[in-house]
Amino acid sequence: MALAKIVYASMTGNTEEIADIVASKLEELGHNVEVDECTTVDATDFEDVDIAIVASYTYGDGDLPDEIVDFYEDLQDVDLSGKIFGVIGSGDTFYDYFCKSVDDFEEQFALTGAQKGADSVKVDLSAEDEDIENLEAFAEKISSHFN
Repeated sequence: MALAKIVYASMTGNTEEIADIVASKLEELGHNVEVDECTTVDATDFEDVDIAIVASYTYGDGDLPDEIVDFYEDLQDVDLSGKIFGVIGSGDTFYDYFCKSVDDFEEQFALTGAQKGADSVKVDLSAEDEDIENLEAFAEKISSHFN
């Protein structure tokens, strides 16, 4: 099956948790999955996988987390033609720009030539039952590109 890499940024553990939910589902569907914190990898690492997924929280007024900014900026220069991508994230609906980092990463992936594998999933704070269902459906949709 396919090799997937999930790169995440997480301050409270919520985004790491949703990355792990997607990883578990992809593994259950037969894929090999690597999950890495964003400061330990380079955007070019996505060149060596079939599925590229970013999981990020949104900070403050719709800002990317400081720790993932370099990864985000480097992503635009990577050629991911023939790859499938997806974006998931956590945020807080209290703020005006709920999960804006998810939208920012979708736009950045569009510059790489990768194909969007599933609609993004945005989670309010931590994953509840409905969020887990949505994250697993996200993984199934991405997996379907390899069946």
